[in-house]
Amino acid sequence: MRLALFQPDIPQNTGAMLRLAACLGVGADIIEPCGFPFSHKGLKRSGMDYLHHVDLIQHTGWSAFEAKARQQRNRLILLTTQAATPYTDLDYERDDIILVGRESAGVPREVHDRAEQRVLIPMAAETRSLNVALSAAIVLAEGLRQTGSFPTLS
Repeated sequence: MRLALFQPDIPQNTGAMLRLAACLGVGADIIEPCGFPFSHKGLKRSGMDYLHHVDLIQHTGWSAFEAKARQQRNRLILLTTQAATPYTDLDYERDDIILVGRESAGVPREVHDRAEQRVLIPMAAETRSLNVALSAAIVLAEGLRQTGSFPTLS
């Protein structure tokens, strides 16, 4: 399982999601351009010293990322408030890529339409959305739970 970040806007959220990927033993993909200068130095505070533990791939754009995902036959699971399927209703697979959008704007229609599955996190009616890093953690944990892919305890 992998976690993909589509054109992330906020370095602190990006660092938190990369730390999440490191701790859960999943790969991470950054789909550029980012809304900030992407560097390990810029992510050091939120990612702490975990960044060197992440299987991180940077992609020059959506087309490069999608080509690699299709070549490897990974299923794209998009987290979006526009989905009809709760994340708990999906049957996850070990090779899934959990895709999150930009904090400021989500993903464009083209990316939305390319995802094989779109899921949402049910929330109280008077709320709009969760922080993208929290959303990634919730859905990634469910995928790992279903597939028995959490890291083993040492």
